[in-house]
Amino acid sequence: MLRFAAVGIDHGHIFDHVNGLIAAGAEFAGYCPQTSVPTLLENFRKTYPHAEALDRETILADPSIDVICIAAIPRDRAGLAIRAMEAGKDVIVDKPGVTTFEQLELVKRAVERTGRLFSVCFSERLCVPSAVVAGKMVADGVVGKVVQTLGLGPHRKSPSTRPDWFFEMEAVGGVINDIASHQIDQFLFYTGSDSAEVVASSVGNFGTPQSAGFQDFGEVLLRSARASGYIRVDWFTPDGLPTWGDGRLTILGTEGYIELRKYVDIGGRPGGDHLFLVNGNGVRHIDCSQEPLDYFEAFAKDVRDRSETAMGQRHIFEVCRLALEAQARATIITPKQQD
Repeated sequence: MLRFAAVGIDHGHIFDHVNGLIAAGAEFAGYCPQTSVPTLLENFRKTYPHAEALDRETILADPSIDVICIAAIPRDRAGLAIRAMEAGKDVIVDKPGVTTFEQLELVKRAVERTGRLFSVCFSERLCVPSAVVAGKMVADGVVGKVVQTLGLGPHRKSPSTRPDWFFEMEAVGGVINDIASHQIDQFLFYTGSDSAEVVASSVGNFGTPQSAGFQDFGEVLLRSARASGYIRVDWFTPDGLPTWGDGRLTILGTEGYIELRKYVDIGGRPGGDHLFLVNGNGVRHIDCSQEPLDYFEAFAKDVRDRSETAMGQRHIFEVCRLALEAQARATIITPKQQD
């Protein structure tokens, strides 16, 4: 049986990793309790009361542990992943997998040197049932050839609950690298593009003047040989919305389009995972909330078979490269603060 452990409990996405691998039949071998967010660790312990707290070095040295899940502070993820791969482990890393070009090169070398799997869990596609259904529809040609994606990733800032590093540019790599990596992954996946170019990008700090290095808005225009894509991410979700963000994706095809309202439908339908399909047959609303996720089961198969069915390594590195490039090239449009 595949065994896994968690190292780096600093972001809530670690729950997606653990729950997904358990559902795929893997054994949870334990976790390192080192964290920068004590309340998150407390919740983690309550959620998995039978999981054993282990020293980080003990986890890395245990030959029976096959996979390490990492949701550490973003700047630390690449280093931890490299250590895990050098210890003979495959890794699932929370996005962003890297925060600098140097880290990306070091991870690439580690993958080549060790032969281990470095997988970034882009949860807004891989852990969202409606996104899974959309992928199947696109593959079946339901909307024809995809020519453009429009990805929106709004988030609630909730500053009182955030650790200090959340507001540090060096820690997260910027708003595009941190959040828009989700939408870049979706653009490549749904358009069937192996690579793309950053046409334009912008970032700004419009509503967080007390944290000069923080970016609360970002946008990216992508182009590949097959399609184009526009991305907007931000930290402006109002408190009145009943969830953390009204994440949406529109997939435009030559014979129709799909819109995902992933986490909430402000039109009034309850729950999340709403898919709207418009094509020559009419207009449909589909509740995708019961669609099973397949990423973690596929990843477990890849660990056993040394394959890349869950997500290709080339795809992951291209997402990371595009996110870093869009971040580095972004025009800063932060307005001057008025006296």
